[in-house]
Amino acid sequence: MAQYRYDGYKRPKNTKKTLFHLLSYLGHHKWLFLLVGILVFISTGASLMGTYLLKPVINRFIMPGDMKGLVEAVIGMGIMYLCGALATLGYNQLMIKSAQTVVQEIRRDLFVHVQKLPLKYFDAHTHGELMSRFTNDVDTVQEAMNNSFAMIIQSFLTLTGTVVMMMVLSVRLSLIVVVFLVLMFAFIRFNGSRSRKYFQRQQAELGRINGFVEEMMAGQKVEKVFNHEKKDFENFCVLNENLRRESTSALAYTGMQVPTVVSLSYLNYAVSACAGGLFTLAGLMDLGSLASYLVYVRQSAMPLNQFTQQVNLLMTALAGAERIFDLMEAEPEVDEGDVTLCNVKEENGNLAETAERTGCFAWKVPDEKGAGASLVPLKGDVRFEQVVFGYVPEKKILNGISLYAKPGQKIAFVGSTGAGKTTIINLINRFYEIQAGTITYDGIDIRRIKKDDLRHSLAMVIQETHLFTGTIADNIRYGKLDATDEEIREAARIASADSFIRRLPDGYDTMLHSDGSNLSQGQRQLLAIARAAVARPPVLILDEATSSIDTRTERLIEKGMDAIMDGRTVFVIAHRLSTVRNSKAIMVLEQGEIIERGDHESLLEQKGRYYQLYTGQFELE
Repeated sequence: MAQYRYDGYKRPKNTKKTLFHLLSYLGHHKWLFLLVGILVFISTGASLMGTYLLKPVINRFIMPGDMKGLVEAVIGMGIMYLCGALATLGYNQLMIKSAQTVVQEIRRDLFVHVQKLPLKYFDAHTHGELMSRFTNDVDTVQEAMNNSFAMIIQSFLTLTGTVVMMMVLSVRLSLIVVVFLVLMFAFIRFNGSRSRKYFQRQQAELGRINGFVEEMMAGQKVEKVFNHEKKDFENFCVLNENLRRESTSALAYTGMQVPTVVSLSYLNYAVSACAGGLFTLAGLMDLGSLASYLVYVRQSAMPLNQFTQQVNLLMTALAGAERIFDLMEAEPEVDEGDVTLCNVKEENGNLAETAERTGCFAWKVPDEKGAGASLVPLKGDVRFEQVVFGYVPEKKILNGISLYAKPGQKIAFVGSTGAGKTTIINLINRFYEIQAGTITYDGIDIRRIKKDDLRHSLAMVIQETHLFTGTIADNIRYGKLDATDEEIREAARIASADSFIRRLPDGYDTMLHSDGSNLSQGQRQLLAIARAAVARPPVLILDEATSSIDTRTERLIEKGMDAIMDGRTVFVIAHRLSTVRNSKAIMVLEQGEIIERGDHESLLEQKGRYYQLYTGQFELE
């Protein structure tokens, strides 16, 4: 059974740095947050002063029986409480608006940065791990922004103001309250540390059971084929019991906190009321002061409890924010290229740059002095010269590879798994940077070409087809965003996808969901080929692009591809050797080196590894 790791939310490793980074976002809206702080202060002040005013109301109006003064005082208190209520309403609305704006900015910046990360980052981090930054971590920050920011200020002001006002009313009685507040704080700290430990365990068990259920739902067919239901149920019961045990412990501690604090609060009130009554009888305190004081005692426990809970929630949010900002600080993909791709047209036998979409492209190469630029026609001439590369420094995948593909040539790569075929394709796209050697494109070192422009000149069809939520037409148009409906249908016809698309109820307007799960694997691959065909690139890369298609359809696709790739370069990776027979050159790779090269006939005459593969004497592994 697979083990699913979930660390839970802990305190941030660098609270100061994370808080500073978060404050930089809040600083964009500093005047709004300042207004929130002022409104919180008004709301808290109205509550505190309203309680204090019980003293003069009782002493000056109720005790002497001044009904007119009492009515005026009550109206004044009502106006003050109304101002406090309006301030509360105002800061709640402003806090929601500002919090959502800040979270929107964080999520936007996170998405923009993730798009700039190199592929090697995604190789080292799972999709689920990255998605948790956009979901769980952003949600915790959002929750804290919505509730904790204003609540912490209000709770702190209320607690501090309450203690100060009690000191003003009676220093002697306040010592009793301080003792009880210290006891409450100590219990909340102890209970919080214990419950946090169990909640982290609960989150870990929740992560394991969620991962297990997700895996079982995805692997139902395999589970049923091998009759594994009973064993999987036993594993689920173990995980379920672990989650029950940890959840029970966590909730037992949290469930104990409120009743205990409330009990201490009632005891505090009872002791303070008895002591205050004795002070009043002894003439050490007036009745109005005692009434105000006892109200303060009743409300003293709530802000302490709220402040502690909100600080814990804020620490959780800062831990989530730290994970977000760590991702934002990941080194983006480096692009130092200065060569760009531009539309050109011919004028008096020379190429000239134009803003029109002519369908003819050229590389715009700045000269060394930066005074001008020359235009190099985009043809698709790709050459490797003594290229050395490894995904990790200690293990080389390509050892001094040299090859060339002239415009219009079809170059095929065959060899065992791990020989380096797909790696060569990844290097042409500059998904990774080589350690030694050079790769040139139309005579230009690809490190000089801006990555966006380089990839704009290429189209790629890979074995693992990915389709996006949207219509079939939208998915084909992904290869060329301004493609017309006719261009989309022409690309589908080239890819032999037009016939099955027309048989669908909504044709090209058929909606695709869940990576095209309503289509067969072969149909999905045909759409991927159509997406590449609509771009009409000078260089086309097919990485096992027809592995899920029958041989008849494959021949039709090859015929269509030959038509649109006239004068253009094609790189093909295939395990099915029948698909590479008509290639201009076939490269046989083994352990990062080209051990044989030539066309189909010449390689068969050599009777080497390709001959063994073709005749079935050696299997691709």
